[in-house]
Amino acid sequence: MNITNISELGKLIKETRKSQGLTQADLAISANVGVRFIVDLENGKETAQIGKVFQVCQMLGLKFELEG
Repeated sequence: MNITNISELGKLIKETRKSQGLTQADLAISANVGVRFIVDLENGKETAQIGKVFQVCQMLGLKFELEG
């Protein structure tokens, strides 16, 4: 999947979370972030906390591949 913006990433995270039967609270606890962060991320709110984005993706089993 080619993600080009934070909104698309948020949508993917939400779909993946739901497909795994996780609530936003479940994911927040597993990824060691706040529920508010998950809500904002799934809604495509831009954030400078890229480390937390990676934590959430890692917990869901999502991987990044960057191309130059």
